[in-house]
Amino acid sequence: MELYEVMRSTFSAREFTDDPVPDELLHRIIEHARFAPSGGNRQGAHVIVVREPATKAAIAELAIEPAKRYVAQRNNGESPWNPLHPPRVAPEAIDATEGVGRLSSVYEHAPALLVVCVDLGVVAATDQHLERVGIISGASIYPFVWNILLAARNEGFGGTITTMPVAEEPKLQALLGIPEHVAVAAVIPLGKPARQLTKLRRRGLEEFTHLETWSGAPLEG
Repeated sequence: MELYEVMRSTFSAREFTDDPVPDELLHRIIEHARFAPSGGNRQGAHVIVVREPATKAAIAELAIEPAKRYVAQRNNGESPWNPLHPPRVAPEAIDATEGVGRLSSVYEHAPALLVVCVDLGVVAATDQHLERVGIISGASIYPFVWNILLAARNEGFGGTITTMPVAEEPKLQALLGIPEHVAVAAVIPLGKPARQLTKLRRRGLEEFTHLETWSGAPLEG
C-alpha cells in the first residue's frame, strides 16, 4: 500500500476473524517496525507475543477493574482516567459498573496479543521532575508501537493500542515474568479485522494547529 493510504486507513481494530497470525507475519511486521526512533537510539523496546488462551484470559481479567472506571467516568460526562482530575464517580458506583465487556474481551478473542514493553533504564525522561504525569519517556516506545500497527495494516491485518491491563502493571509483570525496571507501554490485540474501515474521523488542522503561539492562527495549506 502507498504510505499515506496506510496512515489514513489504520484504524483501531478490536474485532477479528479466526485467521491466525503466523510467526512469519509477526517477524516481518516487527522487523520493519524496529526502525522506529528512540531516545539516544538506545532501543529499549521488548515484545512478548501471547497466544496461549489461559494467558490471554488472565490479561482480560486484569483489564476489568480499570475498564469499569473508564466506563463509569465516561457515563458521567468525564474524560476517563485523565491525570488532572480525580473521578467524580463514587468507588461503589465504579465497582457496580457494567458494560465493560468490549474493553476486556478483546484480549481473549484476538488471535495474538503483543505486549510491548520498554526498559526504563535507557529512556530519557526529561520531564521526570515536573509536577505532572510523565509522558516524555513514551517518545522512546510509542513510535515503535505505531509502526507495528502501520505495518500490520500494510499486511492486511490490524489491531489497536490498549492500556487497560497496564493499570494493573505489577500483576501483569508477575503474569508474564517482566522485570520491575521494565514498563508495559501497550497491549496490542492483533489479527485479521472482521471489517475494514476506509474513512476515519479526525479533527481538521484548523482545530489544533497554531502558528507561533497557542493563540496563533491555524496552519493553512
